Amino acid sequence: MEEVDVEPTTTPIPGVDSKQKHLGFVWGPGDILVYETIYKASGVSSGGCPFVHEVRKDEDIYSPILRKLFNESHHIFVGLQGVKEDLPSKNKKPQFVSISKNYRSVIRACMEELQQNAVSTQDATLATQYGNQVSILLAVELIWNLCEVLFIDAAPAGSLLLHLLDWVRLHKADVDEKARDVLQSESPTEHQAYWDVVISYVLQGRMDEARQVLMKQAALQPAARAMFKLLDNLLIKMPIFNPSGSQTLTEFDVKWRHWHEEVDRCLQDQSFASNPHLEVICKILVGDEDVLLDHKELLSTWYHFLVTRLLFSQPTVKPTELHYYAQSSMHMFLDTRSVPEPLDSIVLAAFEFDIHQVIKDCSIALNNWWFVAHLTDLLHHCKLLQSHNLHFGSNLREFLLLEYASGLFTHHSLWQLAVDYFDHCPEFGRVYLELQIERVPLDTERKALKVLRICEQRQMTEQVRSICKIMAKGALRNNRLGSALSWSIRAKDAAFATLISERFLQDYCANGAFSDLDLIDNLGPAMLLSDRLTFLGKYREFHRLYGEKCFLDAAKLLLSLMTAKIAPQSFWMTLLTDALPLLEQKEVIFSADQTHELMFCLEELTSEKSLPKPDATMQDEDIETTKIEILRLALARNLAMAIVKEGTVEV
Repeated sequence: MEEVDVEPTTTPIPGVDSKQKHLGFVWGPGDILVYETIYKASGVSSGGCPFVHEVRKDEDIYSPILRKLFNESHHIFVGLQGVKEDLPSKNKKPQFVSISKNYRSVIRACMEELQQNAVSTQDATLATQYGNQVSILLAVELIWNLCEVLFIDAAPAGSLLLHLLDWVRLHKADVDEKARDVLQSESPTEHQAYWDVVISYVLQGRMDEARQVLMKQAALQPAARAMFKLLDNLLIKMPIFNPSGSQTLTEFDVKWRHWHEEVDRCLQDQSFASNPHLEVICKILVGDEDVLLDHKELLSTWYHFLVTRLLFSQPTVKPTELHYYAQSSMHMFLDTRSVPEPLDSIVLAAFEFDIHQVIKDCSIALNNWWFVAHLTDLLHHCKLLQSHNLHFGSNLREFLLLEYASGLFTHHSLWQLAVDYFDHCPEFGRVYLELQIERVPLDTERKALKVLRICEQRQMTEQVRSICKIMAKGALRNNRLGSALSWSIRAKDAAFATLISERFLQDYCANGAFSDLDLIDNLGPAMLLSDRLTFLGKYREFHRLYGEKCFLDAAKLLLSLMTAKIAPQSFWMTLLTDALPLLEQKEVIFSADQTHELMFCLEELTSEKSLPKPDATMQDEDIETTKIEILRLALARNLAMAIVKEGTVEV
């Protein structure tokens, strides 16, 4: 897997002349950014182009229809990971075959939708794009189906050919369409495609359909009725192996050889010499390779030729013999001067049971990792992949899954699917997820919460902290203090929580009220994250107690905020001002000791405020002086009342 066997294809960039201009580039996770530089070979700089070109390798993830393929296959993938390892292989095989068919049904559904869109669209470019995607999916489904027959189901001799016939019939469905045209015409037997339909049915081993179409010709030729009857008997008698029946493979082989000899005798006796069409059919039944090759147009592919050749010459072919027949059929069918198409090489590698070559060739030929990643994963679970470690660390399955999932992460919504793929890559999955999750743009709070949930579920503490910090800073820039505080608490960022708490307090000083009361009221243990946050929570609690007229508790809390140094000294004047209504109450709220402590705080504050402030105006200083005088007066009055009250109580 390490070597590159073919030259990579050249991607032309419109408006860029790579021969004249020097290009620079930067790799991205799913694309490349290309730009013109001012460098010239001669060393003389010239004006560069202001454009940056984005070159995408995988356009499929941006197709709405193919996104369904990615979404549906993701569910199947997750289900496959849940298949228990300790189950006996006999019990797991039907499960794996069923899962493989589920994958193929998803491919088929997308293919049908693309075909419908290609027909209905008025845009010629879009129709071509849909057509190309259908061609790719057809090839993908054909390869997957063959891998299912050969590797996953692993049908033995006898059953193997039946599965291969089903494979050919599924992927050569134009026969039925042609047959409909013939049978619905005014005179089916005179239709130019009549004999093509009959022979096509025979080539696919569909003898019942071939007989029904032949009857129309037989009914019009009473003189040749015996000849048609003879061929009809040969078609009826052709033995077909029944895997669920009581007949052994040896018994079937003996019966088939007797039938083959009977067909050969008819040919030797020239029983059909007077009707060239019937004679051709008889030669096909006997497995005449020259006659089969004369019908290349009806067979269309060398692997259809292979299956037809086996049907009429080696119906009990063993899996181990397939490679020989596949190689010879390919050489016989294809022009020796032409180079095989990538699909031909992949199908041949499958018939040779070279799984790694199939995966390697598909990786080169296909434009994304979806197919190879899911097929390799399924084969890995079937224990069909040897331990094929790559020189850069992980095994083949994990490498392909990592590449596929990394591509999904470049899409604005499919990145969520990629998380499960990384989860099931035990060696490097977590490392990739940590790197990729940081690149997800956090456009909305809803998306950020999704990303956060994914990180929290996987104990990715660094990423959780990073996401919360990003969201907190964004909210603070937009002056959404409540959201910013919430994110900083989730990030456990004490410094940022302190900064936001300061902003809350500044807003309170400016407006005389708190915003986001629900959040502040329900801080709970989170307020212990920083001293300033603790003060914010406790200060809000003071206001709540005051509002509920719990004056004694409110007074006690207010005093503790200053004496315990929880409140910043810059906020003491606000706290002392908040104490004024309590000092002015008819009932004594602050005791003599508490009043002394308030006085001490005021004196400590005024001693520091006595220093002149260069930026303070005369008016500000007058207001400050008035506040201090009012506070001193209120404290003195309260102290006197408290002493009287306490003295009275003592008496």
